[in-house]
This record gives sequence, C-alpha cells and structure tokens, in this order.
Amino acid sequence: MHTSPTRQGRMFDVLNHVTLGVLGLIMFIPFVYVVITSFSTESTAWPSTFTLDTYKYIFSTSTFIRSIGVSFYITVLGTALSLLSTSLMAYALSYRSLPGRSKIMLMILFTMLFNGGMIPTYLVVKEMHMIDTTWSLMIPGLISAFYLIVLRDFFSGVPLELIESAKIDGAHEVTVLLRIVLPLSLPALAAFGLFYAVGIWNQYFNAILYINSPEKWPVQVILRQIVILASGGIGDSGNAGENVAYYGQGVKMAVIVVSTFPIMIVYPFLQKHFAKGALLGSVKG
Repeated sequence: MHTSPTRQGRMFDVLNHVTLGVLGLIMFIPFVYVVITSFSTESTAWPSTFTLDTYKYIFSTSTFIRSIGVSFYITVLGTALSLLSTSLMAYALSYRSLPGRSKIMLMILFTMLFNGGMIPTYLVVKEMHMIDTTWSLMIPGLISAFYLIVLRDFFSGVPLELIESAKIDGAHEVTVLLRIVLPLSLPALAAFGLFYAVGIWNQYFNAILYINSPEKWPVQVILRQIVILASGGIGDSGNAGENVAYYGQGVKMAVIVVSTFPIMIVYPFLQKHFAKGALLGSVKG
C-alpha cells in the first residue's frame, strides 16, 4: 500500500536536495572557472575576450604532445596489466581449497597496513632495472590489495554450479575464468578499471623519482612544470618561459583541462557498470 510522505519526510527531502545542490555548485564552479580561464590570456574572474591561443600554444609544443602519448600508453597498458593480475590472483584466492590461502591473505592484508617506504621501494625498482623506463610507472603499483580482496569476495559469490558444470564439460580453469567468472564480474572490473586508470593517469611523484629522461615524462609532470615551476615553461624553446608568462593563467588552466579531459570522456561509458561496482559488498542476497 502506497503511503503519502509525512511533513517531516518532505522537509527532509527538500533540505537534502538543497544541500546536495549547494555542494554540487561548490564543486562545479571551480571547474567552470578553470575552463573559462583556459580560453583567455587575462587573469580575471570573467575575461573580456576569449581566444584559443592557449590551446594552440600547448599543442604546438612537442614536449606536451609527447607527454600526452606517454600518459595514454602507461594508462591503457597499466590498467590492462593491473586488471589482469588482480583478476588472476583474486580468482585463485577465491578457492578455499587453495594451499596456503590463509597465509597469502595475511601477507596481502599486511601490505595494506605497512609498506617498505620510498627508499626501499626505489632500491627495488633500481635492482629490477626499471629506472628511467615506463615500467616503473606501472609495475610497482600493479595490484591494489584492497581491490584484490573485494574482487576475490566477488568471485567467491559466483555460483559453484556454473563452475562445476563447466568443468564437467571439460573446461579448463582459464576457460572458466574467461567465459564465466569475468563476464559475470563486469561491474567490478569496470569500477576497479576506472580506479586503476585514474590512479595511473594522475601519478607524477613516481615519474619524478624514477624517470630521468624528459621525453618519458607523463603529462602530470609537465602540468607540474607549468603550474608550479612556471618560469621553466614547457621546454621546447629558449623563450618558452616568456610564452608562459605572456599567456599567464590561461596556459596553466588549458593544460589542466586537457589533462583532465580523457578521464571525463571515459567515465560516461563506464557509469552504468561503475554504479553497480561501487556498491560491491554493500548488499548480500
């Protein structure tokens, strides 16, 4: 039977909508400011003239174009490797009969609480001969312990009848994973894939630590060079610093927009699965 909302319920709904609307504006207005400022060479809240000169400038520099390519490369390959590695390990750990399962899980949980620190990690990367290679931006953070545990629990929820029937028909473990488990786990894979992609795309600290060659820098390092070290410019010519000074705040905002745009494009395609994956483990049955 449908019941009409009470007065308190209606007041709560109104207050809830107003609060969420205000919070939405607080988050949206700075982004609008960044986009508007990127189309101007003026340092004002609302520019009097709009121009594409800032975008023409940053796309005319080979360093920036190359950094975009590096970021795309490490994001696509790194996300694929992370999802593959996480899925394989989570699938193996979803079997309670796996020998040493509890000890492996204990070691995984330990990494969520403690880590080796910056210097030991750097030494490990160096000993693996990954210094000044793009592998140093993908391999050290290849598997997230938290995503692994959640994905393992998700795999454990796949009906055993499906897996057993497939094995009776002669399916190998790899076939079971690819044909049954992964298709049923698309919401989880989409959510964690987006998390991995955003993390890899936005990283710059590891690039500063491990990458010595400027041509291998991802776009976030170039963004840091412009926003924090504006006097250095983008680095394609001797007057790059003067060009940055000429375009002022606009060129900084343009780089921020360009570096954010790819992730904004990907999200709508994953939104359906992402909404489901974000609720993993919240409801059972």
